[in-house]
Amino acid sequence: MRRIISHTYFLAIIACLLWSTAFAGIKIGLEYTTPLQFAGIRFFLAGVFILPLTKKLSLVWDAIKKYPLKILRISVFQTIILYSLFYWGVSKVPGAIAAIIIGSQPLFAALVAHFMQKNDSLSFKKLITISMGILGIVLIAYHKAWGSTGNIDQFWGIIILIFANISSGIGNVFVSRLKGVVSPVVLSSWQMGFGGFVIFIFSLFIEPFNGFIHPLPYFLSLGWLSFLSATAFTIWFFLLQRPEVLVSDLNIWKFIIPIFGAILSWLIIPGEKPELIPILGMLIIGTSLIFYGLINRKKQKS
Repeated sequence: MRRIISHTYFLAIIACLLWSTAFAGIKIGLEYTTPLQFAGIRFFLAGVFILPLTKKLSLVWDAIKKYPLKILRISVFQTIILYSLFYWGVSKVPGAIAAIIIGSQPLFAALVAHFMQKNDSLSFKKLITISMGILGIVLIAYHKAWGSTGNIDQFWGIIILIFANISSGIGNVFVSRLKGVVSPVVLSSWQMGFGGFVIFIFSLFIEPFNGFIHPLPYFLSLGWLSFLSATAFTIWFFLLQRPEVLVSDLNIWKFIIPIFGAILSWLIIPGEKPELIPILGMLIIGTSLIFYGLINRKKQKS
């Protein structure tokens, strides 16, 4: 049992490290196109990339025939709403700050799971630990957004990203309810491919169409983002469908994302640099992750 849990944690860390690279890639791509068009193309391609891994295309069609509404609502919350808001919010705030705000997903995932899953209620220790991580995020958000006079655009960007976090938490619960019912690979392919297609079509009504001719950095960022989405979501759906995995426990590893996402943004994106308060917030987040791991280890031994 302990070996399975260690394997779960290892795969969760890999998925989160992949996701942490997205913020820099998105900021690069958004220099050449609009948020929703970029998101739509990215996730449609990611869904297509996964198709060969399903081995039999008949499994893809069988899943949508048997569980159309369940797969549709996962696509709505886990791709369409989540990433429409995500790209919109990222376009308004620095990449490092977007990474840090999205790092609050574990809190929302745990709260959503508490109300939607009977076997995933929050203990007092978990609540304190998660709140500690969120304290680090609030500290950074206050310093960068609320602490900046006249920067209302960043304020709304942070609010939009918070709603994206709520959508992600709901989507995670819906995925966990399909344990042993739909293959994680099939589910990941459907939700991203269909969700990306819907986002792109929707973008044509509210954003100017920029065509498909862009410089090399755009295509490099698009290719990497599509690959990481295909890989990370498939890993995550696989873990969510494991019988021993709880939504709140798995999502705590997403506290890794803001730390590495911010560091990569500082290294890659021109004009972004580390500051004392954000670094302090990251240390608080990292400490909360260690405490949460210790709580889980004690629970497994008892």
